[in-house]
This record gives sequence, C-alpha cells and structure tokens, in this order.
Amino acid sequence: MKVLVVGGSGFVGSNLCRELKSRGHSVTAMSRNPTSEDLPEGVDTAVGDVTDYDSITDAFEGKDAVVNLVALSPLFKPDGGYRMHDIVNWQGTENVVKAAEAHDVPRLVQMSALGADPDADTAYIRSKGKAENAVKSSGLDWTIFRPSIIFGEGAEIIDFTKKLKGMFAPGVPLYPLPGNGRTRFQPIWIDDLTPMFGEAIEDDAHVGETYEIGGPEILTLRDVTEMIYESEGKSITIVPLPMPLARVGLTTLGFVPGFPMGSDQYRSLRIDNAVADNDIGSFGVDKSSLKTFEAFLSERN
Repeated sequence: MKVLVVGGSGFVGSNLCRELKSRGHSVTAMSRNPTSEDLPEGVDTAVGDVTDYDSITDAFEGKDAVVNLVALSPLFKPDGGYRMHDIVNWQGTENVVKAAEAHDVPRLVQMSALGADPDADTAYIRSKGKAENAVKSSGLDWTIFRPSIIFGEGAEIIDFTKKLKGMFAPGVPLYPLPGNGRTRFQPIWIDDLTPMFGEAIEDDAHVGETYEIGGPEILTLRDVTEMIYESEGKSITIVPLPMPLARVGLTTLGFVPGFPMGSDQYRSLRIDNAVADNDIGSFGVDKSSLKTFEAFLSERN
C-alpha cells in the first residue's frame, strides 16, 4: 500500500514509518520540515502544514491510506496559547479529512487521546474530541486510536518529568509533585503500539472502531518519576504539593511569557490517563508480551 504519515518525522511518526516499511508498504512522511536523518531509509518525504490545506493536499494523491499523528503536546502550553490546540489538533484534522476525501484516499487512521471529548475540561482533550467528530463524520474508512502516554527513545515523558522538577525545585534533591503524584498513567512502548497501527491500516476488521490502548501496568506520576531518577542512579525525595497550591502556581505562572505550563496542565494532572478496558486484545496482543516502563529504563541505562 501507499501510505502517507502526516506528522511522520516526529517521535511516533518516525517509528511508525519504520514499522510500515518493514511490512512492505511504500511510505511518505509529511511534516513542516522533514529530513531524511529523522526517518528510516527508503521513506519519502513531503512538506506540509496541516493548518494550511493548500500545502498538504497534493501529497494525498494516489495514496491508499493516511495516518494522522499531528497534534500539539498536552504537557506544555502551546506558543500562541491554548487556542492553538483547536487550530492544529481539530482544524488540522479537518484539513487532513478534506484532502483525503478530495483525492479518494479510502483509509484514515487517526491518533487521538484517552478521554477525547468536545466538552472536556482541557483545551487539548476538547480539540481531540472535535477532531474525532470530524473523522467519524467523514466518508472515509476510519480507525481511531486513543493511547495512554507512549514511551521510547525520543519520547517526551522523561524530559517532561525533569522539566517539572526544574520549575518547582531547581538545584535541590527534592521534587514537589502536585497531589503527591497520584495521577495515573498506563504507559505503552512505541514498538508495541506501532504494529497495531499497521494492522489497522491493513485489516478491514478495524474500520469504524475506536481503540483505547494502554501498556501492561498502571503507574502513578510518582511511580514514573521515581523510576526515571532511580534508573539514572540519582536520589530524589518526593514532597507532596497540595493541588490548590499547584493550581494557583500554574495558573499564575501561565501568564508569564515563556513559562511552559499553565492552567490546562493543572487540570490535566487531575485526570487519570489509564484505560477502562484495554483494547490490545483486538490486535491479538496479550498484556504479558508488552514491555514495561521499568524494563525500558533498565535497558536504556
């Protein structure tokens, strides 16, 4: 198949391109600034910005499937403010759908997010809910993935954890975690996730399905933080930061130019990021076969 991966040079995209090439597909990675250094050998590139329909539409011609991965990170406040989630995540998806329909691309795989809902509490999750509606109302054969946080080389979870400490307690072996780090996650390894995307592209049985995908275990933010520092041989003392204080701090600092977090990040920390029913079984995957976050950190260090 000829597959266009929109957002193909990012962390998920470059790994997905590798998976699709290994399956024998012809793959084109689209992004605003794609470079061959970011991609496996044999992957073609296309320049395009999902917020500009005219810049992306030609790349859809002759494709059998498109995967839309483009989204701003929920972990940080976007440049331009939270309205950018709608512009990139939602309206960008509308442009992808429009281009796919205009060029008769039959199959669309959309990466969404757990809890996606047009009426959600955070701008990121609201934009993902609106994007899902755009996909579902299209005439395409669509599949939607809602993964928990994704880990692997190049993922942002490790850098995010360290930046969080740098903002709240720079230079000391203390780590004030909002709500004592009780927010729950279900991390999934990138190399466990990308084969599921590959199957969704190839198998008609996945058309019209929305899959919530998590890893083999549920971890709190505190668990994740401690694992990261312990894997590097560093000692860290977690200090509970009351959520009301975190709300005041993040909301206030969110107005400071250049500060990377704000009120949306506070609200995100109040929402668990774990699946109610893990849909990995729809791809013939058993929980015992999935890589744990701890195993990844151990191999990494």
